[in-house]
Amino acid sequence: MTSRRSAVVPELTAWLEARQPYNEHETYLAERYPDEQIRLALALLGQDLQNAVSNADMVPRLLDDAPHEARVSLPEILQVLRWIEQSVPESIAKISVRPLIQQFEIFGLHAARLDLREDSAMINSAVGELLRALKLHPAFEDAPADERARLLTLLLQQPVPALARNAGVTLPTVETAKLFRLIRRVRTIYGGELLGPFIISMCKSAADVLAVLLLARWSDCADGMFIAPLFETIDDLRNAPTILQTLFTNPVYQAHLETCQRSQMVMVGYSDSNKDGGFLASNWNLYQGQEQIAETCQKYDVRVTLFHGRGGSIARGGGPIFRGVQMQAPNSLRGRFRLTEQGEVIGARYATPQLARRHLEQMTHAVITASTPDMAKAQLPAHWRETLESTAEVARQTYRSLVYQSDGFMDFWRQATPLDEIGRLRIGSRPTKRGSGGVIQVGNIRAIPWVFSWMQSRFNLPGWFGLGSGLSSVGVAVLQEMYSEWPFFRAMLSNAELSLLQADMGIASQYVRLVSDQTLAKHFFQQIQDEYNRTRDVILAITGESHLLANEPVIQRSVEVRNPYIDPLNFIQVEYLRRLRALPDPESKPAQDLRDVIVVTINGIAAGLRNTG
Repeated sequence: MTSRRSAVVPELTAWLEARQPYNEHETYLAERYPDEQIRLALALLGQDLQNAVSNADMVPRLLDDAPHEARVSLPEILQVLRWIEQSVPESIAKISVRPLIQQFEIFGLHAARLDLREDSAMINSAVGELLRALKLHPAFEDAPADERARLLTLLLQQPVPALARNAGVTLPTVETAKLFRLIRRVRTIYGGELLGPFIISMCKSAADVLAVLLLARWSDCADGMFIAPLFETIDDLRNAPTILQTLFTNPVYQAHLETCQRSQMVMVGYSDSNKDGGFLASNWNLYQGQEQIAETCQKYDVRVTLFHGRGGSIARGGGPIFRGVQMQAPNSLRGRFRLTEQGEVIGARYATPQLARRHLEQMTHAVITASTPDMAKAQLPAHWRETLESTAEVARQTYRSLVYQSDGFMDFWRQATPLDEIGRLRIGSRPTKRGSGGVIQVGNIRAIPWVFSWMQSRFNLPGWFGLGSGLSSVGVAVLQEMYSEWPFFRAMLSNAELSLLQADMGIASQYVRLVSDQTLAKHFFQQIQDEYNRTRDVILAITGESHLLANEPVIQRSVEVRNPYIDPLNFIQVEYLRRLRALPDPESKPAQDLRDVIVVTINGIAAGLRNTG
C-alpha cells in the first residue's frame, strides 16, 4: 500500500520519524520502499514483538536486573494499527485491519492470563527463613496465626529491609524469592495485565494472605496484585468468612485492596473438601461458604469473584455446567463466575469451535439466570437449612467412619484399586501425594489419584458415599419438597445419580478379590455395598422415579451405551493386576509388560467413563 495511492495520516508519519534510528533491516525497508510507510510501521511493530518474544533463556534474563530490550506495549500497537486503519481504503480496513485490532483489544498481547499458585506452607517457610536471617523472629512458621498476622502487619507498615539479591539459604526459599522477583520484572517489562491472581493453596488464616503480601511488597510487585486465598477443606470453608473479615479490617490489607479497585478473588476447592468430608458435606459447606463469603464482601464494600476449583468428576465439582451453576448460592454469582477446566473435560467441551461455543453459551446463560435480582434475593426456608445441616453431618460421620477411622481401610483401598499403577503414570501436574517421604494416607493423597482410583475400580465412592445415610436420617417428605423447589438440592441429587449409575458393585467386587486379607475386604465391601443400596433407594424415593436418571434419558442412555464396552476392560485390568502382584520382582521386565497392558485398560476405562478424576 503506497502513499501515492492512499496517503497515511500525519500521526503515523510522525511516529515513524520518532522511531529513528532504525536497525539495518528497517533502514533497508525505508530506503527500498520509501512510499510504503505502512510496510515500515508493521515491520517496526514486528521487530518489537520479536524482541519481546519468549525464548530458551528468558527466565534467567528476566531475573537479571539489566535492561531488557522488550519495548512492546499494547496501547502503542493499537494506536499504530488505528492510524493504519485510517490510512487504508475501507474495504481493506474492514477485512484486514479491524479484525486484528479487535483481537488485540480482546486478548491483549498474552491471549490468556497466567495464574500463579503456591502452598501456604511453602510461603510461610520462606518468610520464616527470611525473618530469621533478619533476626526478626526465630520460628515464624510455627507461631500461632494471630501472632503471625500481627507481626506481618507491623512489617508491612515499615520500610522494606535490605535483602540479598538471592535471598534465602535453602533451595525452596531461594526459588520462592526468585518467583516474586520474576513477577516484578514481568510486570515492569510486559505490564501486569498478563498475570492472573496469586493463589494460596491450603489457605488457613489471614496471616497466610499477609505473608504473600509481604513477599510481594519486599519484591516491589504488590500494588494491584490479586491475592486469592484457596479454601479447600471443610473447616477452611467454614472459617473463610472470618478470615476475610480479618483481612478487610486490617489497615494494611485495606490499603492493598485500593490498588486492586476493592476487588477480591476467593477460590473454593471441591476436591479436598470432598476427600475431607464426603459428597454431601462437601457440597453443603461449599454452598454455605460461598454464601457467607459473598455476604462478608458485600458488608465491607468489596467486589468478590468466586473462583471454583473444579475437576472433571462429580466428586470434584464436575458434571453438566448448567447444573453446576445452579448449585451455587445465587447471591454469590452477581454476574461473575471463574472456574478451572482440566483433563478430559477440555476435549469434551472445547474440542471444536461448535462445542466450545455451545458450552460457553450454556455457561453464560446459567450465570445470567442465576444472577437475576429475584434469584439473588431468594431466601431458603429455615427448615431446609436445618434438614441439610443435620443430614450433612450424618453423611460426614458415615464417610469419615469408613475412610479415616477404620483400621485397614488404607490397605483395602490400595489393593482394591489400581492406585499404585496410577501413581506411575506420567500424567497430571503434581505428584500422587503432598510432601516428601512417608506412606500414602488419605490426608496427604492428592485428590486426582484418590478419585481416579475409585473410578477405575467402578466403586466411584467419592461421588456418593455417605449420602444415603445422611438422607435416610430424616423424613422423605421434606426431602421431596426440597427436590421439587430448590435448584441446589435437585442438581446435587442428579449428580449423585450419575455417580451411582457409573458405579458398578458387581465389577467392584472383582477388585475386592485382589485384597490379600479377604476377611477385611469382605467387611469393607459389605459396608460400601449397603451404603450404595441405601443411597440409590432413598434417591429414588425422593425423585419418585423407578430407576436412576429416569428424568434425564439422554444422559442415562449415554451411560448405558458405554458401559458394555467398559466392563470387559475392567475384567482385563483385574486379571493383569492379579498377575502383576503375584510376581516376585515388581520392577522386572515381565512386570513392565503387564503394566503396559494395565495402562491401556486405564486409558480405555477413563475414556469410556469420560472421567479421570
